[in-house]
Amino acid sequence: MSCGLLEFCRLQELKAVRDYLFHDQTEPAEKNQTVAENELSWDTSDWETAWESDKSKEQEATSASSVEETTELSGLWLQDCIVSLSPCSDLLVVAREQKAVFLSAKWRTDGGGREEMTLAVSWSGILSTEEGECVSSTICIPLASQKRSSTGRPDWTCVVVGFTSGHVRFYTENGVLLLAQLLHEDQVLRLKCRTYEIPRHPGVTEQHEEISILYPAALVTIDGFSLFQSLRACRNQVARAAAAGSDVIQPPPLAYKKWALQDMDTIVDHCSVGVMTLNVFDQMKNASVLGGFNASVKGSPPAMSQYVTVGGGPYTGFYYAVEGSSQPLLSHVALAVASKLTSALFSAASGWLGWSKNKNEDETVQKHRSKVEPATPLGIRFGLPDSRRHGESICLSPCNTLAGVTDDFGRVTLLDLNRGIAIRMWKGYRDAQLGWLHVPEDRVSRECSASSSLTRRHALFLVIYAPRRGILEIWAMQYGPRVGAFTVGKHCRLLYAGYRLLGVNRVTSQGWKIHTHQVCLLDPVTGALRTVNVPFHLALSDKKSEGAKDMHLLKKVTTILKNRDMEPDILESEAKGMLLDIKNSSIQKQALESLLSNKNIPVLCLTNITCTLLSALQQQGAEQVDPVLMQFCSSKLKLLQLYTDIHHVNSGADTEEHDEALDGLDGIEGELARVSPTLQRYAKLNSRPSVSFVQDAPDAPLPAQAFVSQIECTEDGQLKLIHRSEVEWNQLGSFIFWGCLCGQSSPHKICDKLQQAGISPSQLLTLLLSMWLQREKELLQTPTECFKNLHALLVLLSNMEGAIEDSWDPQSVSPWWQQGRNILVQSQNSAAALLAAFVSHRVAMASITSRADSKLQSEWEAVSLELEQWVVCVRQLEDVLVLQTLLLVPPIVGSAGGPVALCSIKTLLEGGSGGITDNVSKWVFRHNLAPEQLKEIIQKSEDKDEDKTLGEGAGEDVKVLKSQENSDGTAEMLVAMCKRFPHSLSPNLLFAHCCWEYVVQWNKDPEEAAHLCRAMEHLKLVSSPHIQLGICTMMWSTFIVKRFSAAAFLIEKVGKAPKDRLCRRDVGMGDKALTSFLVCCVRLLQILMEADSAVAEVPPPELSVEEVWCGAEGPASIAELALEQKGVHYPLVQHHCLLASLLHAALTFSLKVKPLSLFDSKGKNAFFRDLTTIQLMPSGDMDPGLVLLRQEFLLRVLTSWVQCIDDPSDSASSTRPRTLPACGTQAEWWPSLCLELGSLLQVSPDILRRHLVCQLYNQGLDLHAEEVMLEVEDKDVLGSQLLLITGQRLSYSLLHSQSQTQPAMELLARLPPTLCTWLKAMDPSELRCPLVPLPQTSRLVGHLIEMLPENHAQYSLALHLLEAVDALTAED
Repeated sequence: MSCGLLEFCRLQELKAVRDYLFHDQTEPAEKNQTVAENELSWDTSDWETAWESDKSKEQEATSASSVEETTELSGLWLQDCIVSLSPCSDLLVVAREQKAVFLSAKWRTDGGGREEMTLAVSWSGILSTEEGECVSSTICIPLASQKRSSTGRPDWTCVVVGFTSGHVRFYTENGVLLLAQLLHEDQVLRLKCRTYEIPRHPGVTEQHEEISILYPAALVTIDGFSLFQSLRACRNQVARAAAAGSDVIQPPPLAYKKWALQDMDTIVDHCSVGVMTLNVFDQMKNASVLGGFNASVKGSPPAMSQYVTVGGGPYTGFYYAVEGSSQPLLSHVALAVASKLTSALFSAASGWLGWSKNKNEDETVQKHRSKVEPATPLGIRFGLPDSRRHGESICLSPCNTLAGVTDDFGRVTLLDLNRGIAIRMWKGYRDAQLGWLHVPEDRVSRECSASSSLTRRHALFLVIYAPRRGILEIWAMQYGPRVGAFTVGKHCRLLYAGYRLLGVNRVTSQGWKIHTHQVCLLDPVTGALRTVNVPFHLALSDKKSEGAKDMHLLKKVTTILKNRDMEPDILESEAKGMLLDIKNSSIQKQALESLLSNKNIPVLCLTNITCTLLSALQQQGAEQVDPVLMQFCSSKLKLLQLYTDIHHVNSGADTEEHDEALDGLDGIEGELARVSPTLQRYAKLNSRPSVSFVQDAPDAPLPAQAFVSQIECTEDGQLKLIHRSEVEWNQLGSFIFWGCLCGQSSPHKICDKLQQAGISPSQLLTLLLSMWLQREKELLQTPTECFKNLHALLVLLSNMEGAIEDSWDPQSVSPWWQQGRNILVQSQNSAAALLAAFVSHRVAMASITSRADSKLQSEWEAVSLELEQWVVCVRQLEDVLVLQTLLLVPPIVGSAGGPVALCSIKTLLEGGSGGITDNVSKWVFRHNLAPEQLKEIIQKSEDKDEDKTLGEGAGEDVKVLKSQENSDGTAEMLVAMCKRFPHSLSPNLLFAHCCWEYVVQWNKDPEEAAHLCRAMEHLKLVSSPHIQLGICTMMWSTFIVKRFSAAAFLIEKVGKAPKDRLCRRDVGMGDKALTSFLVCCVRLLQILMEADSAVAEVPPPELSVEEVWCGAEGPASIAELALEQKGVHYPLVQHHCLLASLLHAALTFSLKVKPLSLFDSKGKNAFFRDLTTIQLMPSGDMDPGLVLLRQEFLLRVLTSWVQCIDDPSDSASSTRPRTLPACGTQAEWWPSLCLELGSLLQVSPDILRRHLVCQLYNQGLDLHAEEVMLEVEDKDVLGSQLLLITGQRLSYSLLHSQSQTQPAMELLARLPPTLCTWLKAMDPSELRCPLVPLPQTSRLVGHLIEMLPENHAQYSLALHLLEAVDALTAED
């Protein structure tokens, strides 16, 4: 083991952090870069080739320099920032000038599914509150939790920020200000913290927690305990104020000590060593030096706080503040104490508890708060004078005895703080950054060492980061060598906190496992945050140290394994020598594990190496040998020998034929022939090529290392197989059993070797069946041969000791065979599982029969109980095979497609009673099978006599079915499925599931309106009204009503057919899909009303499942859920159907209407309610104004329909009405729908019929009009309306036609003046088809004469019209 630089976290949004902090500087650079990119984006393909050869070297140089500049620009920005990291690595603060960004820890899952920690931006903003102040120093202090259940994780983290104005402010992780105080009117140079550490030795003084703040000429220390309590109280008070919405009350100021550091020209950094007590000799020495010969010495040495500063004049200064010599400065608390203790306590309590304060008190506090206390002078005790050297930073070690100092000469100096001298110096480290590593000794190596009775040792390492060279070094203390070096970037930051959790003491730290990173390296280019890992043994500088020597040998073993060109003999001899030279048993085990895990070493070499080590251990005394290592070597040697034996048997060197025990296969050929057609079809459909890696193939050679890693040895000497992954598990099974199944090796020898090794038969059975199921494709090529070999293996495994217990109760199921059935039940390789079930059934039958014969009694109950389980399993697997074969049939081109569903007995049982039907319905959807076509197939399965065809004259769907049946036999398989599952695939259940599957797929993509239409077609074919009613109710409430209401409100809001964009926004589908959706809504509600009317006449159906599938446990089927639905309120359904029809008409003909405005308040309130509830519906006569609006809308629908069906060429030439389409705007059912809606909306149907007749004559569709005219009741009104249309036609022929003839003009002159004046007053432009043949007009006038009574005011006018038309006809 050596030093390591491990990445444990990565910063997210690093570019966003840089852009925020350097917002003013990044914009010009980005603009210039954009301009450059635009300038260089021209197409230079015409002339670029001519310059390519001459400029290639310049381009390479330019690209290299640009990469370096980009890297420097991306990394330099962090050097201008102030960075601090929490010791728990869960909060990072990056600040510059007035701005700061907080990054908090978050966990995410990478592409491999592993959890990794990242630091993402949690807060960013401006911290400065006064003009001109900037952030000068920050630290992140995690605060310990006070809960008893805490295990050492921090409760929260406080961010302490020092400013150039002298203010020190405390923030939460979310940037909320907790506390702010002005301690000294000068720039804050450095903030440092010291937390509690458990003393490692009895004589070490416990150090108290504190925060030290360095100013250019002063040092302020704040007691950690009081700060901890204040911060907790401030955070709680801020939270309460935020919850209550009140103002935050300012807390009382902090208690602190303030020292004026004297006798030093400049101070740039410091460290607070803590409280120390001199021994008697040092006390007398100091007293003599300071006081002279007559100096007096106190009886007990005083306790002093030691502070070490660096800077200039002198280079390093040592200060000692005697405890008790100066009182702490309590700032304003001292002023309050001077006046009155009681009032001070009351004021403080009122401030903390949120009691009321008046305005004058607030102003007084503000005045007092602006006052800064003077500092207590503290003279320097001694220093390290060096006039030209100026210190830059100092870093205190965790043990408080050493410190590292950097200076402007590029030196790193190691100070002994107890003696006050420099003990070591490194040069060539300009701008160096320092950190410390405190490494405890490993417990395992400590227990194995000779001095295990002593206390646990610790090692100290100094970490130096040299940014100029881009190198990170680790040095052993105090005079040790460099133990590690890493090449890193030149713009990294070494983050060393030097403290842990605040608020910990001797009591609360018991049992805590505080996980902190001591030193972290931040790379601003990649955003990686890495920690340094140094093993303890690197601190052992003794050349004769056994631990160091063993680790060196372990490294040498690792180096040898990396060399692939070394001969096996040489590698074997080298490894033997190094293993025997290693003295530590744990390191010996590590070295042997490294050898065993290497795939390049031959198995013979591994066996010899392990045998040599085991022999050496056996020759040692019992007290000197590690039993764990002895057990490890013996178990690995046993595994290697087993691998060698199996490999030798599989090589075919000693192959023998054993034909006994195959008598149990009698009659299995008949079962195989019965399922052979299905197996062949399954193999053909399942033989599609797939992509896989060579090393993952089951027949790939298994190296000895993989074999050894998958088997472990138990304490009792038995071997246990380890199931880590399916690929490795199947490779192990193929290595052991595949040769036996193919007939290349002897099953008897393999089973003998496995039994001698002590592997459990149950594990071998699991391994054999898993491998058998996995290699299904190879098995189906030669099923008969594999049958026999599998039979032999199962017989041998069953006869092993421990397979079938002698104490097994014949009245119960055998655990051995139940284990095999469990494996087959869970398998999705149905063909291989069925074949294995055939063989297992035969083996179990022979075994049970032999056991019964041996007991000289016939145990019929035991035989029937165990074998009945196999009969059921075989029948279930046959069903699954037929189902899986059907599901493997590929869909036709253009269908929905999707992945093939893989099923097993377990998945079908867990799918509930509708699991089989659900799979078939998904298959129907994938193949886009028409409902009528599916109905024909189901009828064929029910009709026993019909065997050849599905019938003739069934349309295009049946033709497609016949072609598909001839090609791949899909219809035959579906018929076979229906015969095997007469209950699960009954027509009602299958159509119900298909309906639900289509509507589910439509809900995923509402643009596919065809799916919803298919769902309606399947729903219509459900013969049971109970199931139909339940399916409709569930579809309406689950999928339809939400979109239906959104469409109604959208059309009501727009007042017309909405645009495509609005439809997609509000309803989730386009305008065309919305029209189809409304058609399906009408059909659904109509089916629901029909089913509700028929429910009372038909009893509810009884649902059942096939006998072998009665054990299904899972969700209820769709049909079962449908039967559980409540009945609906018929008027409410009719009310919704009325609205759906109106919406459909409005969208189909693009009419302007507000559909909800056609109903009164009761009608509006009843919409979109649960259909099973009884609502207050509109009743009685409706408001005449509302009825008039409804009438106007229906008349517009009829007018639009007449305009859509107009075909002038057809209507002018044909003598009978032409056939109209079944759907769309020209559908023939629109007039009847309007009449039906009119009756529901209280609109007179005779008005609608008269309007329809007039519109048809207006359009020139006289034949259609004559059919509708027969149903009109008020002939007088209709005659008056048609008289105008006749006059308009005649006026157009006589007065407005461009082809006016002389006879027509003469006829016009002969007409009566009254008629002539009336014709001139007519406006033929109102006719949409004015040019109509005269015979049709003559028939129209004849109908007028019949309609109008003789006493009618316009009867004479009709007679004149008849004479005029007859005259025109005679002229033509």
